[in-house]
Amino acid sequence: MKKSLFFLLFVFTVLSYASAQEDSLLLNNRNIVVGEIKSMDKGVLTIETDYSDEDFKVTWNKIRRISSKTNFLITLTDGRRFNGKLNSLDSINVRIDYYDPTKILKLKKSEVIDKETDLIETVPLSSVVYLNAVDEGFWSRLSANFDIGWSLTKANNLQQFNIRSGLGYLADRWKATASYNSIRSTQDEVNDIKRTDGTFAFNYFLQRDWYLLYNLTYLSNTEQLIRSRLGNQIGLGKYIIHTNKTYFGFQTGINLNSESYFDDTPSRNSGEVMLGTQLNLYDIGDLNLLTTLTAYPSLTEKNRFRTDFSLDVKYDFLDDFYIKVGTTMNFDNQPIEGATSLDYVFQTTVGWEL
Repeated sequence: MKKSLFFLLFVFTVLSYASAQEDSLLLNNRNIVVGEIKSMDKGVLTIETDYSDEDFKVTWNKIRRISSKTNFLITLTDGRRFNGKLNSLDSINVRIDYYDPTKILKLKKSEVIDKETDLIETVPLSSVVYLNAVDEGFWSRLSANFDIGWSLTKANNLQQFNIRSGLGYLADRWKATASYNSIRSTQDEVNDIKRTDGTFAFNYFLQRDWYLLYNLTYLSNTEQLIRSRLGNQIGLGKYIIHTNKTYFGFQTGINLNSESYFDDTPSRNSGEVMLGTQLNLYDIGDLNLLTTLTAYPSLTEKNRFRTDFSLDVKYDFLDDFYIKVGTTMNFDNQPIEGATSLDYVFQTTVGWEL
């Protein structure tokens, strides 16, 4: 009886606010939130309301029912993607009313398609792993982060300054990300240590969580005497696990590697196989763990093998601010003479994200 009453209350609230408010949520604790759903990613839904200065963030598994008139780009755990509306049928299942964009393109001028009732799919609420309002503007699809760290040791006047930053944009069928990281270390009577790396990545999404990729990578590293290492990668990737708690996937392709050095060693170019994997855990309280491992067996240099590894643990402590602890390693079994085969850095930074 209680459940029926709460459900009726929920429906009544949705209908009452329909003219002014598009979307409604019924939470597990029986609270109702009415507003405009902006997005859901990594298990956290963002909804804007008229009665709050800031957007609400709600954990996805705390939502009992959802009702919306907004059109979303929707992604499921099995990799399927839809453009449509999302409404609960009960506390377990949701109905997706969607349309096929390719069908619209094929229509004759005399034909009309009703986007509201074109196609229907019923799925568990827990299988939805991503939402983004289709009519949202540029800023809602943009993500950014900026980290900074500095340390000073009196002995030998050791100073270290590091910056880590990232920028991303997510469209309906593709995403682009870029990053820039820099470390500068100075110490009396010791040569300065400098390390800079950057990436640009473009992914075009296919069905079943497959995607095409292009990556541009850059590394400058005094420890390994690398003035510039530039990589151009093309390939294919897939998310094997994609849920509201974690994702795990792999990438494979070809890398064209170009290197120049700080000493008189001639520059060299090589072709490599690219094999990579990535794991992201983001439902462990206020912690977020991201790790990547990429291997580069050479195709043109006999027995050469390189690997890149990174691990970041982030702790969210105040709104959009966080503390991050991370390490990055680069290994090359055939470094140039005078350079080390392994270089690694360990960083602790305070950051902000959009």
